[in-house]
Amino acid sequence: MEIKLKNLTKVFQSKKEEETVAVDNLDIVIPSGQLTGLLGPSGCGKSTTLYMISGLLRPTQGEIYFGDENVTPVPPEERGIGLVFQNYALYPHMTVRQNIMFPLENVKMDKQESLEKAQEIADLVGIGHLMNRKPKQLSGGQQQRVAIARALVKSPRVLLLDEPLSNLDARLRLQTREEIKRIQRDTGITTIFVTHDQEEAMSISDEIVVLREGVTQQVGRPQEVYNNPGNLFVAKFLGTPPINIFDGEVKDGRLMIGDADIAKKDIDDREVTIGIRPEGFKMVERSKFKAEVDLVETIGRDTTLIIKHPNDETQTFRAIVDADYGVEPGDTVKFNVKPHKMHIFDKETGEVL
Repeated sequence: MEIKLKNLTKVFQSKKEEETVAVDNLDIVIPSGQLTGLLGPSGCGKSTTLYMISGLLRPTQGEIYFGDENVTPVPPEERGIGLVFQNYALYPHMTVRQNIMFPLENVKMDKQESLEKAQEIADLVGIGHLMNRKPKQLSGGQQQRVAIARALVKSPRVLLLDEPLSNLDARLRLQTREEIKRIQRDTGITTIFVTHDQEEAMSISDEIVVLREGVTQQVGRPQEVYNNPGNLFVAKFLGTPPINIFDGEVKDGRLMIGDADIAKKDIDDREVTIGIRPEGFKMVERSKFKAEVDLVETIGRDTTLIIKHPNDETQTFRAIVDADYGVEPGDTVKFNVKPHKMHIFDKETGEVL
């Protein structure tokens, strides 16, 4: 089920009649049968967008289409959506089986058919052996699977997940996000996944939509967006450790950081902002791009060097290098920069050059 958002806008008005634009003229297509992540910092409008898609919020303007059907005026219960909240919202007095079957009671499905359907979905999400337990007897990850099963049991056209992993510890988050991807792939249901965690979104999404203050910044496959950010905000938001930022300039066709010649660039002479991914540095014996190592963090095969910034000794940047280099704090290191790991942005607008 393809979802189209056309000029979707949501404006909230306070008691003091102050307007807050939560979603601003959103115009995107969410492909059928894929898992799309709505990604951005708190307050960027991603959950508001999800609730408008679900029908729980009415847009101020714009339209929502499921396929060719305009569902903007359609109430939530008639849209064919399954919605999973971050707090699970399970009924504590009901068993797992009863929680999963509850939506089927509202559509008056035959009891035996409901039992079979609930067991089928529970098996799919890996909790088929827990049907007689109550929520308090389950782990957080198991409770989340019950919530997903309850959302799937009515065979919805669209599955909507609002920060579904935020209440889980790190290990359970990893395990459960893998399960969500498996479930989505097995069912083929169009799924929209809201999160502020860029690693989470990039690991399981077929496509991500990066939002900032209600405005779309970039849409694409996660690795493509990471490799080719459209602006400085996207470059800084995606990546762990984050991208390193330098003040630079283009001078006579050469890209400069201080007096270090980094690369040839066919750009008019100007001041620019340079972003270099931590994995974009290559240690060499000769280079004018050099700086002093402040700290060294070695984790397995990689070493992260925390290096004094060449333009400002009160700041540092990070370079990930092979652990075999044996660098120590206080050493001066010299680098070349991998071209595909470096991005040049307009100093004023932040747009990529």
